[in-house]
Amino acid sequence: MNRRAKDRQQRGADEADYEFVEEAEAQAPAPPRPPRAAAAAGVRLYEAQEADAGLRLDRFLAACAEAAGEALSRTRLQGLIEDGRVRLDDAPARDPKTKVRPGQRVSVDVPEAAPAQPLGEAIPLTVAYEDEHLIVIDKPAGLVVHPAAGHESGTLVNALIAHCGDSLSGVGGVKRPGIVHRIDKDTTGLLVVAKTDAAHQGLAALFADHGLTLPLEREYRAVVWGAPTRARGTVDAPIGRHPSHREKQAVVNAQRGRDAVTHWEVEERFAGAEGALVAALLACRLETGRTHQIRVHMAHAGHPLLGDPLYAAGFRTKSAHLTENARAALAALGRQALHAARLGFQHPVTGEWMEFESEPPADMQALLAALRG
Repeated sequence: MNRRAKDRQQRGADEADYEFVEEAEAQAPAPPRPPRAAAAAGVRLYEAQEADAGLRLDRFLAACAEAAGEALSRTRLQGLIEDGRVRLDDAPARDPKTKVRPGQRVSVDVPEAAPAQPLGEAIPLTVAYEDEHLIVIDKPAGLVVHPAAGHESGTLVNALIAHCGDSLSGVGGVKRPGIVHRIDKDTTGLLVVAKTDAAHQGLAALFADHGLTLPLEREYRAVVWGAPTRARGTVDAPIGRHPSHREKQAVVNAQRGRDAVTHWEVEERFAGAEGALVAALLACRLETGRTHQIRVHMAHAGHPLLGDPLYAAGFRTKSAHLTENARAALAALGRQALHAARLGFQHPVTGEWMEFESEPPADMQALLAALRG
C-alpha cells in the first residue's frame, strides 16, 4: 500500500477536507533503470514481426527505440511521423495511428536537434549539481521559470540555454532544457531540469507520479501566520482555479479540482511584541505538485504564509503584532516566505539516488532572525 493510501485509510472516507495525521514512513527507492542514450541524428530501420501485428505505428516505434536503448518519446515520434520522416515500405506514413503488419519495413529519419528557442541570456545561476543529463538549480526570488505572456525573456529557461550551451542534446527535437516542475517566481530554492530526452522522459514520469510509486521527495520551509497547536498534520483538499480571481488557485470540490496533499510539521514558533505566539516555521512535504499548493493549503488551514500577496491579504493587519524588527524584515522580504529546501529523486538515467539541501536565502534568514529576536 502506498503512502497516500495509508494516509487516506487512517483518516477514513467521511472526514473533513483536511485533518491532522501522523506522517507515514518514506518509501524505499526503486531499483535503478538501465541508461538510455540520447537519440543521435540519422535513419533507423526496423521490420515488424508477428508479435507486432496491429500495433499503432507510434507504439511500435517507441518499443523499438526502447529496445535499442534510445530516448525517443512517443510524442517525439508522433511529430516525426506527422513531419513525413517515417516511411512504411518506402511510402510516407503520416498517421501515428496506422497499424503495422508483420514483414513491413519501417524507417525513421531523426534530424539534428533544432536550435534553442527562445534565445539564451547570460543570467547568473547558482548550480547545486550538473551532469550530462540534468542540472539542479537553486533558484533566486524574482526569476520566472518558463517564458510566458509578460515574461518572454529573463527567465530560467533563457539562463539555462546560455549556461548549458551544446550540452543540451535536444528535448523533443529542440536544444532546450526540459522543465518537469516549477516553483513560483517569488519562491526560492531547488529545481531539477533535464538536458537530454532520456532525462526528460524519466523526470517527467517521476514528477507525474508525485512520489506515489516512484521515489521523489520535496520539502519546503514556510513561515506562516499563527502557531498551530499540533506538532504536525496534513491538508488533503483538491485545488483548482479560483472561481472569480484568475491569478489565484483555491480549494474546490473534487469535480472542479485536482487531488492535492500537503504534509506539514512545526519546526519553530515565534512570539510577537505582546508575547503571544504569532507565527511559525513549518517544514512542508509535498505529496502532489499543484500550482501554489503550499500557499493555498496553508491559507485553507488558517495559516497563510507571511508576505503572501495573494493568499494572506486578510492577515496584513497582523503585522502590528510583530516586533518592530520583524515588521521591518517582513517589509524587506516583500514576497511569500517560502523556500524549496530539499529535493530527493532517483537519477532518471543512472538510477542513483540524488539528494540536495538548500538553506533559505538571506532575506528569509533575516526574517527568521528577527522573529526569534
